[in-house]
Amino acid sequence: MKLLIKLIKTRLEKRKNMQISVAISEVKGLIAWLDRFRENGFKEAIITTKEIADTLNVAQVFPEKHIIHSKKFFDERADEPLPSSSGEEYFRVHYFLFLVDPAKGSLQRRFEQYQQYDDIFGFLFTSETLDSLDNIDLRAACIHLEDVLRHGESSDIDGEDLFRELKLLREILPRVRMTACDILNFLQERNTFPVIRLAYRILLTIPVTVASAERSFSKLKLLKSYLRSTMSQERLNGLALISIENNYLGKINCDKLIDDFAAKKARRWIFK
Repeated sequence: MKLLIKLIKTRLEKRKNMQISVAISEVKGLIAWLDRFRENGFKEAIITTKEIADTLNVAQVFPEKHIIHSKKFFDERADEPLPSSSGEEYFRVHYFLFLVDPAKGSLQRRFEQYQQYDDIFGFLFTSETLDSLDNIDLRAACIHLEDVLRHGESSDIDGEDLFRELKLLREILPRVRMTACDILNFLQERNTFPVIRLAYRILLTIPVTVASAERSFSKLKLLKSYLRSTMSQERLNGLALISIENNYLGKINCDKLIDDFAAKKARRWIFK
């Protein structure tokens, strides 16, 4: 289960430009695949393993687990007899389903958070969803977004202003499918609709996964070992940043940085 979740995070993390709408559809598709795999995957796996067993001349049997019945005294209630199950059914329940069900449950818990984002920002995901709403639903979505982004008496955006700008935006957008990033680039080129640009910037800063944060903690475990227990916080932060942003570090000319540092810290007294 942990390996499956790690593979999913790695896949999403490698696609750094992935938007949350794409992540929602991918996770939804994976949950549907797990549902089908739970129903049919074990039978398909049995067929494949039997073919491998024939090739290797291995016996195609599941070990039967003996059920131990404890002796009951006269004043104890007799339990219902356990239904007899084959070794294959025992393996399906205690091994196959034991791995598949927690993986599906973990994905569903993560999908609940994605679903909340869909309910809040879903009307801004693509130009198609924006065009599919009538004025009443569009205004309700804008007011809901204003309430979600409200803190105290102030809010990051005004729902009525956003609604008016979106009505105008729908008239000038190209008649092609555009993602949230495409729409923001379209607005940046024209430097118009400030409320819409703010809403899209908030949407596009929502992290798709927490893989980057988890990788930061993994790096700290490597840096802050028991041999470096006296390392200062400033140095630890610097080493962690260098390790995490290693790709950017490779593009920096370190020799030039060292020369600049040496020039600024050069001693001005001449010793004789």
